[in-house]
Amino acid sequence: MSYDALRHFADSWGLLAMALLFLTLIAWPFRKGARARNEKAANMIFKDDEHG
Repeated sequence: MSYDALRHFADSWGLLAMALLFLTLIAWPFRKGARARNEKAANMIFKDDEHG
């Protein structure tokens, strides 16, 4: 494969793959079953808090 062929592939399909990965990672915390796990992670630092 030549440099031009690899460059064309990266410009088209590589960009599409990166965009899909980006959108998937952005949407991952908002999926249907993630609320309980997200709240547990958010409140984990208060687990051993003795003042409240």
